[in-house]
Amino acid sequence: MTSAEIITIGTEILLGEIVDTNTRYLAKNLRGLGIDLYRTITIGDNEERIADAIRESMRRADIVITTGGLGPTVDDPTREAVAKAVGVQTEFREDLWQQVVATIARYGRTPSENQKRQAYVPQGSIGIHNPVGTAPCFIVETKRNAVISLPGVPNEMEHILHESVIPYLQKRFHLDELIKIRVIHCSGLGEGSIDEKIGDLEKLSNPTVGLAAHTGVVDIRIAAKAKSESEANAMIAEVEKQVRERLGLVVFGVDEEKLEDVVLDLIAKRGWKLVAIESGLGGSLSRSIPHTASLSALTVDSLTQALRAAQADSQAEAALGVVAHPEERSADMVMILPTGEQTHHITYGGPPRSLPRWATNLALSWLRTTLEEMT
Repeated sequence: MTSAEIITIGTEILLGEIVDTNTRYLAKNLRGLGIDLYRTITIGDNEERIADAIRESMRRADIVITTGGLGPTVDDPTREAVAKAVGVQTEFREDLWQQVVATIARYGRTPSENQKRQAYVPQGSIGIHNPVGTAPCFIVETKRNAVISLPGVPNEMEHILHESVIPYLQKRFHLDELIKIRVIHCSGLGEGSIDEKIGDLEKLSNPTVGLAAHTGVVDIRIAAKAKSESEANAMIAEVEKQVRERLGLVVFGVDEEKLEDVVLDLIAKRGWKLVAIESGLGGSLSRSIPHTASLSALTVDSLTQALRAAQADSQAEAALGVVAHPEERSADMVMILPTGEQTHHITYGGPPRSLPRWATNLALSWLRTTLEEMT
C-alpha cells in the first residue's frame, strides 16, 4: 500500500504567527487517492533539520511532500535541504528561471538577482511549472521514493497539487483505490460509554472505525478503502447501520451536520418557535440559536422566570436556558415545552474555558433528544 508523509516548513508556523492549513488539505486529497498518511511534521527554516526530517520520512514512506521554503530569500532553505537529504547538489535550470521572469513580468516588474535562487533545484529532479506564483516546484525520484516540494502559499500549493502532482502520483504509483470517510456525530453519551457499545467495530481493518471526543460531542469516524466510491459507500453503510442500531438517539447527524442545526430543524418541522436565554456562557448559546438573550448572574430560579416571560412575550412553544457557574464548574439548564418544565444540573471536570461550549452542547443535546422522543 502506497504511503506518504507531509513536512510543512516555516518558522512562522512554529511561532504561531500563521496557521498551517496545507497539511489538512493535502491529507484529505491523499486520502481520496487511497494513500496511507503515516505522519505529519512541521520544521522551522533550518536546512539541516529539514534534511534530517526528509531522510527519516523517506525511510518510512513512499511519498514525502514538503510545503514552504521555496521563496527567494536566504531563509527559504527547502531546495538545499532536499538536495542534501538525497545526496546531490542543486543546479540552475534556465527553463525554471524563464518561468520566474515571465511571472514577475506580468506585474510589470523585472526580477531581482536574488530571485534566481528559485531556479535552483536538486540535480536530476523533475521541475514543476507554477502558473500562479513565482516559486517553481520539483520532484526528486529515487527507486522507492518521490520527494515533492510545493509552495507554502495555500492557493499556489492547491493549484499545483491538482494540476501536476495528483496526475504524477496516479501514474507513478499506479493508484487505483480511494479512501472514503463518513463521520457520525453523537451527543448525550460520553466517549467511554460509546466505546463500550461499539468497541468490536473499532477492531475492524477495513472499514476502520475510530472515536474522537470533542466538547460535549463525540465523533465516530468510519473510513473505507475500496476500488470505487460505490464499493466504499456500501462498506461504510453496513458499519453505519450497526452503529445506529446500537446507539439509537445518541446519533444526531453525519459529516457536515451540526447539533444546533439539527435542533433548529426539529423545531421548524413542528412549526414551533424557540426562545433562549444564556448566562455566563460568553455568547456560546447565542452563536447556536438566533435571538438568544444574554443576562448576567442568573440563578436557576431567576433563569426559569426569565424564560417564562420571554416565552410569553414571543408566544414561543419552546424555551431553553443555560446558566454557567465557572467557580463551581457546573451549569444549570431549563427547558420549557408544551409538555411542561424541566431543570437539569450538570457538573464539569474539564478546563474552565471549555465550560460554555460544553454546557451549550449538553443543553442542545437535551432539547434534541426530548424532541426526538416526542416524535
